Amino acid sequence: MKRKIELLAPGGDVDAAKAAIAAGADAIYCGLDRFNARNRAENISFDDLNGIIRLAHTHECEVFLTLNVLIVEQEIPALVNLLNRIVNTRIDGVIVQDLGLFYILLHYFPRLPIHASTQLTTHNEGQIYFLSTLQASRVNLSRELSIQEIQSLTETAHAVDMLTEVFVHGSYCISYSGICYLSSLHGGNSGNRGRCSQPCRDQYVTTASGSDFPLNIKDNSAYFDLKELFNAGVDSVKVEGRIKKFHYVYTVVKSWREQLQKLYSDKPLNSEYGDLHKVFNRGFSNGFLKGNIGKEMFAESPRDYSATHLAQTKGGITDENVEAAKRELYDVKTEIITDVKSQIEKLNVDKEPLQITISGKVGTLLEVLVQTSEISFVVHSEINLIANSAPEKGNQSLDAEILLKRFGAFNDAEFFIQTFETSELQDRLFLPFKELTAIKKNALYILNNSQEYLSPIEIPKIKRSSRETIIPKIALLISSQDDLYLSDSTSADIYFQIPDSLGDEFEWYVDLFKENKSVIPWFPSVITADDFHTAVKFLERLQPAKIITNNSGIAHKAARLEISWIAGPYMNSVNSFSLLCLKEQYNCRGAFISNELNRLQIKSIKKPDDFELHYSIFHPIVLMTSRQCLFQQVTGCEKQTIDEQCISQCERTATIKNLKDVSLLIKKTKGNHHTVFGDKHCLNTDIISDVPNTFSSFLVDLRSIETDTEVLVSNPKLVGIFENILTGDPEATEVLRQNIRYSTNKQYVKGI
Repeated sequence: MKRKIELLAPGGDVDAAKAAIAAGADAIYCGLDRFNARNRAENISFDDLNGIIRLAHTHECEVFLTLNVLIVEQEIPALVNLLNRIVNTRIDGVIVQDLGLFYILLHYFPRLPIHASTQLTTHNEGQIYFLSTLQASRVNLSRELSIQEIQSLTETAHAVDMLTEVFVHGSYCISYSGICYLSSLHGGNSGNRGRCSQPCRDQYVTTASGSDFPLNIKDNSAYFDLKELFNAGVDSVKVEGRIKKFHYVYTVVKSWREQLQKLYSDKPLNSEYGDLHKVFNRGFSNGFLKGNIGKEMFAESPRDYSATHLAQTKGGITDENVEAAKRELYDVKTEIITDVKSQIEKLNVDKEPLQITISGKVGTLLEVLVQTSEISFVVHSEINLIANSAPEKGNQSLDAEILLKRFGAFNDAEFFIQTFETSELQDRLFLPFKELTAIKKNALYILNNSQEYLSPIEIPKIKRSSRETIIPKIALLISSQDDLYLSDSTSADIYFQIPDSLGDEFEWYVDLFKENKSVIPWFPSVITADDFHTAVKFLERLQPAKIITNNSGIAHKAARLEISWIAGPYMNSVNSFSLLCLKEQYNCRGAFISNELNRLQIKSIKKPDDFELHYSIFHPIVLMTSRQCLFQQVTGCEKQTIDEQCISQCERTATIKNLKDVSLLIKKTKGNHHTVFGDKHCLNTDIISDVPNTFSSFLVDLRSIETDTEVLVSNPKLVGIFENILTGDPEATEVLRQNIRYSTNKQYVKGI
């Protein structure tokens, strides 16, 4: 018998969860009204969650809870309260992005299985090892990977007892997930907080190549690639769509279930999309999976393509055919909705009613009878009841109100107390609180299929590190050999950007750092496949004293090589527990605090002892990094697909502007992926006075990224002005404003 692949489906609301179960999902993932990366979905209540768990488990379906957003410091108490409730449900796993949440789960809630979200941008084997250290039981791999890359990472994951899951149907993001800040900057809605407003789907001023939607790509579908994914060892195939309605979820999951059944029975797989074309889609592509990344993946519009496809099969895309197709599809979708409604109405997610009867008298054990529609059992106290002879000393007599309060935890499970009978309980009786707690735990243990009830815990508050005086310095980021002269005129740390792909330039970079031993390597966010192995070889060869890395795979390797390392700004450090995680689990020396945070969010973060905090105060704003070619839809490109030379050789720059008059800079440099920048640099010197005695350095990014920001002085003079600001020169800030024009600090004002 063939091994089975899990079919993992979205449950954005109760009806969608029911539809997924009815269609044959092996597992569903859903979010509550906070702490999940689909805040635009309706999501579910905590009571709904318990009802869904009960229903799913009766259909041999697992339930995973999405907590896959960055958690700001002020939210930690509410998060811990939620975890104290979740840990006593029968949830099958929690999906996580934030490293601070990883730390909290690892140290305080080890019973909850941890799944690493796609928001962690996992695309190289070092990142698998990084997540393994945090006890992740599975990882959702980046959507940009090819079958071959998926197979290699799956083999690595299995070697450390980790499962892999892959998105196989639904929306593609054009950016690597977790490092997209486009919505954050231009709408104040961070994708790392589940609030992405999808500005990549916006209409733009028609580009030179004739596109009105230059960042819009088709939907992902690996429907015809299931056998290859099976052979690659993938453990779970995941359907995207927590903002999609129940009929969409049912149709997609049912289609994938049929395909899986054909695979298991060695029958030919479906070679047509069939019903998948009848529900919302932007056209389908498997370009990333096939390594066929190029023009074919783009869609002309973000709107529903289902009517266009139907019209195409019936004589061509004319206005008349499209209108006829829309009418036909309306009838088809109405029929689907009616059919699915009739099925899910039979599925009940109400919590199971409990009848609790409590009896006892002086000199006997307290007896608690618990009854459901399926089971009945009795739990007794360990000691006899006694008369309450000292109520004036605070000893409360047992009565219905007191007991109902003590047993309220039953309502947080998959049950609710329907009747609570105490007529057979003698008046003015006393039993120690710990006895009532033991009865509650024993009863919940039986109700929750022998899962021990865990009392709520309080996580120790992180204290501020000893208040040593921190004298900050300026640090510089460069990417050109021509800027190395700056080391002669400043005491600032100088970071030199390592490209995404060292490729043929490997020896050049080794020589550069050997000849300039004070210069510190700065590693990027995305380093895939062979490029990662080359980067590791670079580390082993160079053995630098210190590095900055925005890639967790490089962080893992640096820790193994005992190289001092600092987490870069794109590792999204936003709370005290993420800093603890980096220090204690990976021997990290320090971290850049995310530029998405505002003043109050930053001020509340407490750093560990012997740990440095850093912050970037002047830089071009990276909005996204993409594996896709962004110039095919903008300026045009003679190549239809990306080849090996594109990353290493291509150098281009272009701008696009949406209909809201927002401009974006698209830049491709040798050795790097395509990157989208904001139209202005970030300049934020306010943080120097807003959050004093906190940061060891403030970064000034001097890479040649030509946005609309104008710098009117030379680099040495600019560095000197920043250094004067740090020394408290009262005129330096005004001098800086006169010499840097058209900048922004939107993200710092807004926060996440």
